[in-house]
Amino acid sequence: MTTVPKPDLVIRNASIIDGSGAPARSGDIAIAGDRVSAIGALAHLSGASELDVGGRAVAPGFIDVHTHDDRAVLSDPNMACKVSQGVTTVVTGNCGISLAPLEPAAPPPPPSDLIGDRPEHYFADFGDYLSALDRDPPAVNVVAQVGHSTLRIGAMDRLDRAATPREIARMRGRLEDALASGAVGMSTGLFYPPANAAPTEEVVELAAALAPAGAIHSTHMRDETAHVLESLDETFEIGRRADVPVVISHHKCAGTPNHGRTLESLPKIDAARETQPVALDVYPYVAGSTVLNPHRMMNASRVIVTWSKSVPEAAGRDLSEIATAWGCSEAAAAERLQPAGAIYFIMDEADVQRVLTYPHAMIGSDGLPHDQHPHPRLWGTFPRVLGHYARDMGLFPLEEAVRRMTGLSAAQFGLTDRGVLRAGAHADLVVFDPRTVADCSTWEEPTRPASGIDLVMVNGRAVWQAGAGTGARPGRALRLQQLGPKGRNQEVPV
Repeated sequence: MTTVPKPDLVIRNASIIDGSGAPARSGDIAIAGDRVSAIGALAHLSGASELDVGGRAVAPGFIDVHTHDDRAVLSDPNMACKVSQGVTTVVTGNCGISLAPLEPAAPPPPPSDLIGDRPEHYFADFGDYLSALDRDPPAVNVVAQVGHSTLRIGAMDRLDRAATPREIARMRGRLEDALASGAVGMSTGLFYPPANAAPTEEVVELAAALAPAGAIHSTHMRDETAHVLESLDETFEIGRRADVPVVISHHKCAGTPNHGRTLESLPKIDAARETQPVALDVYPYVAGSTVLNPHRMMNASRVIVTWSKSVPEAAGRDLSEIATAWGCSEAAAAERLQPAGAIYFIMDEADVQRVLTYPHAMIGSDGLPHDQHPHPRLWGTFPRVLGHYARDMGLFPLEEAVRRMTGLSAAQFGLTDRGVLRAGAHADLVVFDPRTVADCSTWEEPTRPASGIDLVMVNGRAVWQAGAGTGARPGRALRLQQLGPKGRNQEVPV
């Protein structure tokens, strides 16, 4: 007979949503140390502490698969922007940018400045970055990738050309060292100037280092506008030739001329999934956010400035309003605001809903935590899916919404015993009220915490409770060698 350890906590009268997509069921959850020790009808067990949640939902902690929290987990380790919405694990190093391995003599070019705008923010060795998280842990778990642009910046004298064989060898050596230290994969940001000149062959040669390590490849594709289908083809080719699972970051069809083209892109992704492991993530908004580029407005219907080093007071204002006040074009105003960031209204709501309802779409915020006036997705992504899209619009059942944030994401990134609620799993969980959970962050007030999130636990310790952070920082740097199989179009069995 198996002996169940004395629980530290028993959560009573829960509506258990286990992360598999299965219907919610009533029961109790016992937690001992950093693990769920038992789940079900547990009247026979008593805990050192007990919490009656009165029928509220209890789900696995949400996994934010697309973040730029690389520096935030060190500079703002309480991570209120994430734990307040139920996130317990973040995946960093997206869109080709990471804080390691790089030892720059000067601030690196955009978009790297979105995560680190000073040389001292960077780490020459990827292992040093992970060790920094070990020494001074954040409130959330961290899964870290290496950025292709970061590798280029560290190996090349000019970024407006293809890398030479010697430079590729240098980048690959650094990538292999990072994987050995625990990086879970490599991301690309082929849309951005530091990597836009890189041919497909360069990415393939680097991605070939991923398969032997059991790592993955994620990509901000070369084009999400007029050439989105061609960019999908390039992504699939890289995955096939390198024999590596690929994740399409924040899938969208951007710019008014491309609205509705998810009717073409999603079937194309489905066809590719028949022969290779392909995944994607999405954020639940019609606007994106990145650096402010005067030459790449992407046919945006509206642009909001999120930060500007030259005109700090511009943060939160519409670019059109600034241009009118200055008596110039929006492109000229954007030039005067440099360096800067912006929110771009570039998607169609029907496309956003179509990607959200795609059964293999994971949820990722793509939030930028260092922006002065950030996109509201930084604080609101996960409650917005649960409240606005699942409950209010009925796009999918609550259990399916949770699966997109937990079990599906855990399977893609090999997060064994996370993203699920079962005996033996890590005690990463969120207690929320399905009737009131909602995003409260807005375009005008983007840092307002969500409503309806009652309790968030990471590795068995409360990090958010009663509307505030607890100050506990039990998060862990999860290394590649600790993770299971990744991205093979699988689901987590529960």
